[in-house]
Amino acid sequence: MTYASTRAMYDADSHIMETPDWIEQHADPGIRDRLPPLGLGKAGGTTYRLIEDAVGKVRERRDSGAPVENVVRGIKGWHAPGAFDAAERSRAMDDLGFGAQLVFSTFSATQYLSHAEMDVRYGGIRAHNRAMATFCSHDKRLIAVGQLSFQDPERAVREIEEGVKMGCGAFWIPGAPVGDKAPGHPDFDPIWKAFCDHGVPFMLHVGATKNLVSKAWLNNGQPLAPDIVGGGENLRIRDFMALSFAPQLYLTALVFDGVLERFPELRGGVIELGAGWVPEFLRTLDISQKIFKRTDAAVKALPLRASEYIRRQVRFTPFPGEDVGRMIADAGPELFLFSSDYPHPEGTDDPVGRFERTFKDLDDDARELFYSKNFAHMMNM
Repeated sequence: MTYASTRAMYDADSHIMETPDWIEQHADPGIRDRLPPLGLGKAGGTTYRLIEDAVGKVRERRDSGAPVENVVRGIKGWHAPGAFDAAERSRAMDDLGFGAQLVFSTFSATQYLSHAEMDVRYGGIRAHNRAMATFCSHDKRLIAVGQLSFQDPERAVREIEEGVKMGCGAFWIPGAPVGDKAPGHPDFDPIWKAFCDHGVPFMLHVGATKNLVSKAWLNNGQPLAPDIVGGGENLRIRDFMALSFAPQLYLTALVFDGVLERFPELRGGVIELGAGWVPEFLRTLDISQKIFKRTDAAVKALPLRASEYIRRQVRFTPFPGEDVGRMIADAGPELFLFSSDYPHPEGTDDPVGRFERTFKDLDDDARELFYSKNFAHMMNM
């Protein structure tokens, strides 16, 4: 029996665990030697040895014909079935039973996304998108999430076009201003138009935005606590508390700078950034609109309530453990999406069970929206 055995489920967040040479394998020769190594933080040496061991374990499983089963409760990270091997990922999907799964990368953006040389930055993006599309190309259930930088709008549009041709079904964008320009600046309208023209959504996801928590907040006279998975340089508790700040600012810009009004076909997802903040965010958008339309011509010009743009065009993945039933009762069933975060450990060993424990008063229509229909809306399926 598959893990998703009770209904159709679409997974809005999963990952590839990259090997050190993954980007270089797919990079054009002109930038291959200019890419920095894969950034794995302070645990890099140890992690490289772990990856080597995982590669060996994949070969052993392949040679032995060992079954791929009960993966959601099994080991996570590079050793998880299908973490970086495409054929094994299909077998893991057979066990998980999801009808579709968005696939993000994990660490590869450290090699190019903030690179000062635009040829290296966009060459790395091209290599990443090619690698993602190749990984997902053998299985129609897997939807490759490409990456994008807004730094050069003309190149960004080109990468959307090329990424779609290669097979990318969505694009992960940094949720931050671009230099001294907000994402609603008219210079970026060609990018938003390209999303609409090609029918692919943008994705805001944890990890692509500079941390809003300064190091001073960690200097409390106590030893530095380990991150959420026990080491390295991942999320700590103060980072976690501030996760929603960046997407709230970004979505506020898209609403009040008129992007969602100018491009009503634009769709987006806010992935692995929690969603407990969403109901109050929508209320605050509407209160702000009511207050500031008296003095701000751009706010006054919007024909819809601010929250209606978000309801129409954006969807959110809650964390396992958040009270999603309460969030749906508060804000409505059309906003939230199921996700597993496979094979990252943050997804837990039973994401469905954790969500279901908060769904006591939900009817079947609301469950169907959460597990599949909201995903289909976001992806223009």
